[in-house]
Amino acid sequence: MSSVPAIEAVPPASRWPWLAGFLAGEWRAWIFVGKSLLAIYLAAWLAMWLQLEQPSTTMITVSIVMHPHSGMVLAKSFYRAIGTLAGSLFGLALMSVFPQQRELFLLSLSLWVALCAGGATLYRNFMSYGFVLAGYTAAIVTLPAINHPLGVFDSAVMRVSEVLLGIVVAAVVSDLVWPERLRLLLRQSAQAQFNLFIDFVRESTAGNLPRAQMEHANLALTRAAVRLEDMRASVIFEDPEVHARSTRMRLLNQRYMAAATSFQSLHHLINRVQRSGSPSVADALIALYRPLGNALSPTPAQQHQSAVLAARLDECVAQLPVQVTALRASLTEPLAQLEFDTGAALLQRFVVELRDFAALEGSLREAKLRGSVEKVHFKRGNDIPGALVGVLRTFLTMATLSAFWLASGWPFGASAMLLATIFSGLLAASPNPVSAATHTLLGYAAGMLAAFVVVFGLLPGSSDFAALIGASAGLMLIGPYLSTRDTLPGVGAGYTLGFVYILALKNPMVYDPAHFLNDGIAQVAGLALAGAAFILLPSVIGSGWQRTRQFRRLREQAALAATAPLEGLAWRFESLVRDLFQQVVTHTRPGSDESRSLLAWALAVLESGRTMIELRQQLATDGGIAPAVRDAATAATHAIARLYHEPDAARWREADAAVHAAIVAAAAAEQPVRLHLYQLRSALRDDESPFAEYMTPTSPESVHAA
Repeated sequence: MSSVPAIEAVPPASRWPWLAGFLAGEWRAWIFVGKSLLAIYLAAWLAMWLQLEQPSTTMITVSIVMHPHSGMVLAKSFYRAIGTLAGSLFGLALMSVFPQQRELFLLSLSLWVALCAGGATLYRNFMSYGFVLAGYTAAIVTLPAINHPLGVFDSAVMRVSEVLLGIVVAAVVSDLVWPERLRLLLRQSAQAQFNLFIDFVRESTAGNLPRAQMEHANLALTRAAVRLEDMRASVIFEDPEVHARSTRMRLLNQRYMAAATSFQSLHHLINRVQRSGSPSVADALIALYRPLGNALSPTPAQQHQSAVLAARLDECVAQLPVQVTALRASLTEPLAQLEFDTGAALLQRFVVELRDFAALEGSLREAKLRGSVEKVHFKRGNDIPGALVGVLRTFLTMATLSAFWLASGWPFGASAMLLATIFSGLLAASPNPVSAATHTLLGYAAGMLAAFVVVFGLLPGSSDFAALIGASAGLMLIGPYLSTRDTLPGVGAGYTLGFVYILALKNPMVYDPAHFLNDGIAQVAGLALAGAAFILLPSVIGSGWQRTRQFRRLREQAALAATAPLEGLAWRFESLVRDLFQQVVTHTRPGSDESRSLLAWALAVLESGRTMIELRQQLATDGGIAPAVRDAATAATHAIARLYHEPDAARWREADAAVHAAIVAAAAAEQPVRLHLYQLRSALRDDESPFAEYMTPTSPESVHAA
């Protein structure tokens, strides 16, 4: 359960200084508070009017799914509905199998909740929340009916009705009352991503980018790609137009990542040629690179117009072959020609990818879509071992609480179980669950105290719904307001949940101080136990153990590029490498040795992996490649795969020798695959790459290009 992101300030008005001073930086926050209160009370009124048993469940649903952006509300609502239905069905099935065997019932429920908590750590955005809901909805449905198994169906129907009502009310209020459209933010982010990349490419046409600058650029490009996919996954619920363009947006992100990889590979090659003492080759490649800068430099008003840039890049693609021929004629040595041909092929590939990127970006701006595009997906790097740790932790928590409940006969054990179930799942995917549990517990306790004041101090004697609003709104709004602050994440959400849970609106309303105190103690105990479990069995998110495994998996993507089936491999590779890189770098200290090593390996994996995919695609489609060359190239990719799987000096020498042998075989047979092979060899011998420590001065240097 995450807090609502902080909301930006707006310039204060000048007409009423006292009001402007109060509302400066707050107006959007208070709009969100107002919408939240409207949705909560509207849901409560409808639940009472429909004679639902626990209007508080509907109010809780609203408080959980509300968000300043309507797209986020719809996304949360969609997955909450799916999770609620799945959890209810499982709860019914579980109660039907173990109607009178509490031990087996609670054991099975603990396992289900644990599996759902594990699923919550494997998925992102609100898909994760759907798993949490599936876990604790089963508990919500079954635990109140554990002493009356025959009433579990009625309980399930009532809980589903209450939750779905809350979902509908939250979605309607969010979409109709001062809606904050996420699609506008998505469009701005996509446009900014396009503009920044174009500007970066334009400014780099001098041909020399320091390694450190390229590493930081790779980090920025990765974050932009992952952020755009996260946002797209939520916006598709908000706007049918965006949903229709979702496939193109995924392809746009894929083309962006592909162009970024080619861009990085090209500059690495130019930098390596400059350092190797081949100024003529470097100068020729830089001269070939400059026309791209001209294509990206129309009038200032057109520099970010994708349609204009796509047309100019198309002209550049057509002119490049003539320029390649002219510049190559000035080089006489076979090795220099091979270096130039490799760089020229990379540049031509990059310009084509940049043109396609600009053309697709332009098509997204058109009012009406034309034709269809390739379907791609953003592959995520899920951490299964980490999820299994979450499963074990949640199962032990629930099993321990179940055993205590059975042994003690605690009348309010169901309340403790319910809170432990909810927060075991919600905290499972948190990067700092102990801190999140602490903040949520503080907010929850404060919300309970506020609800106590309302229930036993202000509500008695109230005769209508308006009086209920007047008695509770002043204290309830504290929770939504705190949710807009990022200083204490989780406090606002915890306050709202604690307030609504203890307010416990029912049909009819019941005033029982003893029940109130016992229920509050049980709920706090359940939440505290869920938090304590993360102390006894810490979360692996961001831990050194997880970073080490994800770092290894990041390297192994190069091995998969050499061996995995080619269909869809390009987009799987690009997205998975960036997602893994984003996960690891998020939990490393900027500027540390670990961070620098990660950046260097990420660049090496992207360059080598993409080159091997291009090489394998050429081997698969070009039937004129000699068998001996094909075998040598395949052996070279497998040797590189072994190097990335377990890097050391011996495997580096093996890979270097295999690539060298493949280049010689391809050069003797005059096969075009030698360009990809030479790029692999250049990447292996990059003295600024992670392989620098393995390089030896006795490595073979001579290559006969023709």
